[in-house]
Amino acid sequence: MSSQSFLSILTGSFSTPCADNPTVAMIEAGYREAGIEARYINCDVKPDGLAAAVAGAVAMEWAGFNCSLPHKVAVIDHLDELAESAKIIGAVNCVSIRDGKLIGDNTDGKGFLASLKEVTDPSGQRVLLLGAGGAARAIAVELGLAGAAHITVVNRDPKKAETIAALVRGSTECEAEARLWEGDAGVPEDVGIVINATSIGLGDAEAMPPVALKTLRKGLVVADVIPNPPKTKLLRQAKERGCTTLDGLGMLVNQGVIGVELWLGRTLDAGVMQKTLQEIFGASE
Repeated sequence: MSSQSFLSILTGSFSTPCADNPTVAMIEAGYREAGIEARYINCDVKPDGLAAAVAGAVAMEWAGFNCSLPHKVAVIDHLDELAESAKIIGAVNCVSIRDGKLIGDNTDGKGFLASLKEVTDPSGQRVLLLGAGGAARAIAVELGLAGAAHITVVNRDPKKAETIAALVRGSTECEAEARLWEGDAGVPEDVGIVINATSIGLGDAEAMPPVALKTLRKGLVVADVIPNPPKTKLLRQAKERGCTTLDGLGMLVNQGVIGVELWLGRTLDAGVMQKTLQEIFGASE
């Protein structure tokens, strides 16, 4: 009689729409490389089905799951605990299931921070953050916790920018301020890191956030959260001006690595996952 087990560890994602989410390909490539008998199931879950989906994951003894739009806030009502950053951010994108208990975390900012640290240490630096949505909120909190000296949040709606700035000031040692985004945003000379946390450029290689290109200078780190296409117009323009650039693939890969570490206590090969995404998006280094 065979002693082989035919039971896979189950992980996955709840979101809607979800057909364009490449996380499944990236993480399953990581599982295969590590020899882990696990699956990542990409599930289209409508808002009125979230409670049933969470209960189903517990019933089927999933190790954990990701939550993307529109569930990052709503899922909190179904959890038992929140990690520190998730409490501060007020949103969850990664849930671990341990002995039937649901623990929520937010790996958006953590994934970005891990990617950023490959090119620079944000500790003591001044940051210009473009946008005030969910990604910007998570990134700002993690930068503050990592020791950034000052964050300027720029947005068309200054109230949304101030909400994030106030959150950073109240939850970390980092100074933060809001600024109205009018015309082309200029980069002050004392800023060392610029981050596009808007959706401008997603699916459009020629879309460009309004930034004063003449203020992009050699030595500046310019990062974009957009994974598709990885080489956005902002990053191409910044590279031409001698900036160090960071695309959104690293953030996505590191989110996956961190998530699997939380679920399984195993570390996946980030290089394999990055290569998988590059093949999907037709990108290369």
